[in-house]
Amino acid sequence: MFANKRTWIVEWGDCDPAGIVFYPRFFAAFDTSTSRLIEAATGRKKADIIRSNGIVGWPMADTHARFMAPESFGDEVEIETRITHVGRSSFSLEHRLSKDGTLCIEASEVRVWAAHRSDGKPGIESVPLPDELAARLRGE
Repeated sequence: MFANKRTWIVEWGDCDPAGIVFYPRFFAAFDTSTSRLIEAATGRKKADIIRSNGIVGWPMADTHARFMAPESFGDEVEIETRITHVGRSSFSLEHRLSKDGTLCIEASEVRVWAAHRSDGKPGIESVPLPDELAARLRGE
């Protein structure tokens, strides 16, 4: 399955009054990591992928995280994002955030390839992943 790594430097605005990363900021970092993985798989930027496929994006349908060690302002961490399953219109990922080689967070997500509803009503619906992208995410 396809994987991608990136470095994230914790900024002051990512932290709570205790000086550690406020947990929703990790999910924002994981969201960016998911986009970077798809960009790496396609060789295209997110805005272009969205426009050319007529989608609104790949919203999260489910998530889980296990926090083992806190991060603080100025920390430089590595986020490895790996595809774990590719379905018809959804895909699952795992994020592993580590600092200095120590695993700090394990998180999983289910994302859907989504477009505006085809019946014209407000909202979104899942649509099939493009075959080429699905193959790339599977590592084929």
